[in-house]
Amino acid sequence: MPASVLNREQVPGQRLAVTANALYLANMFPLPVIGFLILLWLYFRHGQSAPPLARHYLRQTVNATIWAAILLFGLNLLVLLLGGYGSTYVGIVLFLYFVTLHSAFILVGVVGLIKAMNGEDWRWPLVGDWPFREGR
Repeated sequence: MPASVLNREQVPGQRLAVTANALYLANMFPLPVIGFLILLWLYFRHGQSAPPLARHYLRQTVNATIWAAILLFGLNLLVLLLGGYGSTYVGIVLFLYFVTLHSAFILVGVVGLIKAMNGEDWRWPLVGDWPFREGR
C-alpha cells in the first residue's frame, strides 16, 4: 500500500459515522431490532456532543431506519387491506417490497458506509439529512 494511504488522518467523528452506518446495515440484514436499538443508544449518547460528521451520519441513519420501518408497517397494512395474509396478493406485494424498497435502502446504506469510511459527507436521497455544517 502507498504510504499516503497508511498515514492518512481520520476526519473527526469518522469512526462514529462508520459505526452508525454499520449498525444501520446490521438492522437491515441480520439483526433487525437489535441494530436499531444500539443505533438509537449511540444517537442519544453522542447525538449532540459528537463531531459534525458523526452527528450528521447518526441523524441520517436513524432517520432512514425510521422511514424503512414506516414503509414495512405500511406494507403490512396494504397486505391486510388487500385481503389478509391468505390472499394471493401477498407474494406479489412482498416480492415488490424486497426487490425495490428493501434493496434500495440496503444499497444506499452501503454507499453511506463507503462515504463514511472515506471521511466524506454525504446526503441520503429523499430521507437524508442536509449536509452538515460546523455550527450545527
